[in-house]
Amino acid sequence: MDDNARAARKKKISHAIMIAVLIVLFLLFITPFLLVVINVFKTKGDITSNPLALIGEHGFTLENFPKAMEKMNFVTVFTNSLIITISATVLTMLVSSMAAFVIVRNKWKACALLFTGMIASMVIPFQVLMIPLVSLYGGIFGVLNSRLTLILMHVGFSVSMATFMFHGAIHTNVPLELEEAALIDGCNRWQTFWRIVFPLLKPTIATVAIIDAMAFWNDYLLPSLVLGRKELYTIPIATQVFYGTYSTDIGLVMAALLLAMLPILILYLFLQRYIVEGVTSGAVKG
Repeated sequence: MDDNARAARKKKISHAIMIAVLIVLFLLFITPFLLVVINVFKTKGDITSNPLALIGEHGFTLENFPKAMEKMNFVTVFTNSLIITISATVLTMLVSSMAAFVIVRNKWKACALLFTGMIASMVIPFQVLMIPLVSLYGGIFGVLNSRLTLILMHVGFSVSMATFMFHGAIHTNVPLELEEAALIDGCNRWQTFWRIVFPLLKPTIATVAIIDAMAFWNDYLLPSLVLGRKELYTIPIATQVFYGTYSTDIGLVMAALLLAMLPILILYLFLQRYIVEGVTSGAVKG
């Protein structure tokens, strides 16, 4: 066997091993989701007795969904989650894209210091800040129990990472010549950003949107600290009503989790083709 044939055989073997490993990892990641989908259509007794069965002894049932929606006040908490997630995501994209544009196109020391401070803030865990945050905004300013407060906090905690991503995308994928041509044609800096730069950032916008929307939609810790009134609860906080001291209705919990996952899954399906392109758009300097 010559060297070329031996190398080709090794390549095929390594490729087969990689595929096998990826399949195993995929099954490990997808199994919890499949268990939720399977058990959401069973009664509590069937879930407890045999959670791996495709259909329970009492057959296929949809009763978990209306019960879960009624118990968690689904319409109200879904609306709260939707308002908070959309508002915080849109504000994050707008603020961070404009900040990144100013930082990239201006060589001011203030811009360099601001960007350095943003990068440094990304390594600070939220758990370090949560107690002073609640004490300051709740005890001194008294602005907790407000959707607006939660939205602004979400934006504040996420804008550094988003600015970092937009910075790389603008620096790499937006030629300065396009902006100079727009300025010659009579556009000011504001018009240049919205008509030339922002449309070229679609992959990064989609990536930031899905990452931040998932984080805001699924966040439990920050909303639980800020929102104390039940009428302001988001979906992750509302699911705690299913957990009792001595027993938990697993069927209702899984129905609530599936209802909570659907909007993010739909958003991901619409934006998935932009994700990889957006993540890698600022990785290599052109």
